[in-house]
Formats: sequence, C-alpha cells, structure tokens
Amino acid sequence: MNPPWWAAFGPAETKLRCGDAEHRLRWAAGTLQAVDHPDAEGELVLGALGGDTNPCLDVVAAWGKHSDDLDVLAVGPRSASDLLTIRSSVLDEITAASGGAGLVHGWASPARQLGSSGGRSIRQGSVASSSVTFYAGHASRRPQPARAMALRRARIRGRASYGRVFGWHGRAPWRGGWEVDEGRAELIRLLALGPPFQFRLSAAVAHAWSADGANAGRSERARPALTAALAGRLAPAAADWLHIDPDEVDVNVHDSAGWGELALAKTGEADRLTARLPVGWLASVWAPGLAVVDGHLVVSVLDATWPTARVLAIRTPGSEPEELTIGNDKGRWSITSR
Repeated sequence: MNPPWWAAFGPAETKLRCGDAEHRLRWAAGTLQAVDHPDAEGELVLGALGGDTNPCLDVVAAWGKHSDDLDVLAVGPRSASDLLTIRSSVLDEITAASGGAGLVHGWASPARQLGSSGGRSIRQGSVASSSVTFYAGHASRRPQPARAMALRRARIRGRASYGRVFGWHGRAPWRGGWEVDEGRAELIRLLALGPPFQFRLSAAVAHAWSADGANAGRSERARPALTAALAGRLAPAAADWLHIDPDEVDVNVHDSAGWGELALAKTGEADRLTARLPVGWLASVWAPGLAVVDGHLVVSVLDATWPTARVLAIRTPGSEPEELTIGNDKGRWSITSR
C-alpha cells in the first residue's frame, strides 16, 4: 500500500490577521486548520446561517474549495527558485474589492514583484518586509504582464493551455486594481500564504486528480492540464539532474501500474529526455522537494514519516530504480542509507 500523499511533508504554520488579533493557520497531515478557533465547525455553521464569518475560517474554507482546482497547478510553483512577489498594497486592493480576509504580510525574499503604478507589471528587485511572495515564472525571463506569464507557463511546447487563470481583464473599476472574481481572489489569497502552503496546496490538487484521488474518474478530460503540470515541474528537475536544457524534456502522463519510464537519447547535438510519470508523482515526490536527491531522480515514495522517507530513485536514465532511505535536515533532503 502506498503511503498517503502528504507523508513526506512536515507541518507548516503561518499567521493571519483576524479582527484585532493575529491567529495561526496550521497545516499538518494534509489538512489546514485554524488553530485559534477551537469550535471552527460551529462557527462555520453559524456563518452559513447568516452570522458573521472571520478571515481564518474563510481561508480554511477557500483551501477546501480550491484543493482540486487545476488553476493552482497552472500558476503555482514549478521549483523552489520560481519566485514572484505580490505587493501588500495590491493584495489589499484585491481583498477589499472581493470582500475577503486581510493577510498578515510578513514573509519576504529577494524576488520579482507584482504591482506598479498601474498595478499590472512585474519587475525584479528587492522585496520590502511588508510584501507577500508567491511563485510565478523564472527570474531570468524578461518582465511581462502577469496574466500573459501565467498563460505562457501553462503552455508546454504548444501542447496545452489552461486559458484564463486569474480572470484579470486589464481594465480596473478602481484605481490600481484588476477586475477579479471571488474565486480568483480566494486563490490569490491562498498563494499569498507563502511557499510552504503553495507547495502543499499544489500537492493536494495533484492528488485529487491522481489515480487515487477523488477526481480520478474525470482525469481524462483534464489530461492537457495535467500533462502541462507534469512537464512544467519535471523539466527544471531534469535540468538539475542531468544538466540538460529544460526544453529537451518530453513528458506524458503514465496511467498504468508502476512508477513510469524514462529514456535519454541524442537529438542532433542535444540530449533529450522522454518521460512518463503518474500525476501522483507531483503530490508525493515533487511537492515535498524530493524530485532530485544527491544526483538521483526520485520516481516513487515507498514509505514516509517526516522527516525520513524510503524511495525509489534512478541514478541515470535507463538504469533500474534503487531503493534509498533519505532524510530532511534543515530543509534539505539527502541520502542516509541504501
């Protein structure tokens, strides 16, 4: 029996402004909880009956709503270095326009920023401590509008596009903002929780569309989006593993039993990797950061209890997978035994 998709993840926690206080949101074992709301279920029932809602439970409810939303895979992280920043002022405008929760803006890192005088440009630069960061395109790409970037990232070698992602239309009914519906505003607020939550939400979505997930019976209609999601994440991992151009990676969904297949061949002067992997690889391997460990591409998780995991990994394309035990120390996975 395979371990649960979340087994290689540790817990994650952040804070949210809720009324006059800062409350904790905690993710563990595949579930997001509002720690400072012990009777969350009762509060949700009262809210459904017309009572007051609160930001913490609004975010928890949005998490559940978007846990199978393919837009998360369209605009979410592709690698640990895929950073973009939403300025806190932009996030506040989106929040105010949609009537949603206000976030505590405390996580920051050198990255690209979303938001300018017109509210729609992306630029490189240092991130102020009041910014919230989430993942988008490679930092080496030239600046371009956010919606165009999201569409470009969802389009892998011309095979698929997710279409409209955030629903930004370029004309704003208020100064410096975007036209954005509540569903897209919810997604922006979830991504603004920070990188640990972005990866966990991406994993939840990938699991929902995997062979063991709730949407397995509908996965064929989502095949283009799932193929694009796999390709967009395996390509940078393979580039790191084999030191090849990410454009020289062809990926398809593996539907049969087993972990899939990999083959490396020469195309002209370039090495080209052809791969078939199950959608579940995104949830159990890629999202918790196991894709490449000490020069091995991890293809399957056999067992895991944070911060250790037993995995199948390949040293070179064409070789048989070997069983390894790996451990996480200060955010980095490494081989501990063979």
